Amino acid sequence: MRVLIAEDDDRLARAVAAGLLRRGMTVDVALDGGSALAQLAATAYDVVVLDRDLPGVPGDDICRHLVATRSPSRILMLTAARSVRDRVEGLGLGADDYLPKPFDFTELVARIQALARRPGAPVRDELGYADLVLDPGRRTATRAGRKLALNPKEFAVLAYLLRADGRPVSAEELLEHVWDSAADPFTTTVKTTVGRLRAKLGDPPVLHTVRDSGYRIGAE
Repeated sequence: MRVLIAEDDDRLARAVAAGLLRRGMTVDVALDGGSALAQLAATAYDVVVLDRDLPGVPGDDICRHLVATRSPSRILMLTAARSVRDRVEGLGLGADDYLPKPFDFTELVARIQALARRPGAPVRDELGYADLVLDPGRRTATRAGRKLALNPKEFAVLAYLLRADGRPVSAEELLEHVWDSAADPFTTTVKTTVGRLRAKLGDPPVLHTVRDSGYRIGAE
């Protein structure tokens, strides 16, 4: 799952991003409205966590833009205002959900996950190939009934490859969609993560390297 945090409080934005990364999500951060719009134009996000009081382009205007362009991204609106009127205004703009500050992080995670599973969102409830089963909601992965001890990045890579339905996925595509925008494009982290994941998946091999194309899950 890829999430954009559009929040002008740098400390809060980075703390939320770090927490979501530990949950296996791919997270980008925008500290003002202009940056948020630029990232939304370049990247498809499952969920946008959007502060109403962004500098530059206000969060309300970004919400209107996403709705007007029929963006598939789900919108979770944040604001320091706690009144019912503010919540109604936010939802009236087209936001999918609304959370007042200060908020509990576990509630934020639950709401993001719930939004990503709504009809029309790109996240499916269960993914699999042969005896390999991955459940994004429960964050579990098994092979032939054996639970796999995957770290968040290994889990996210496996989920992305399974969603590709046998299509080869390049290292660049994995870096773009599974890591965040600050990832070094020349790093070997994708190769290293895939190598660890392949070892944990065990035999017979289901994760294959496709020459000049990348990686895929399926028969060799």
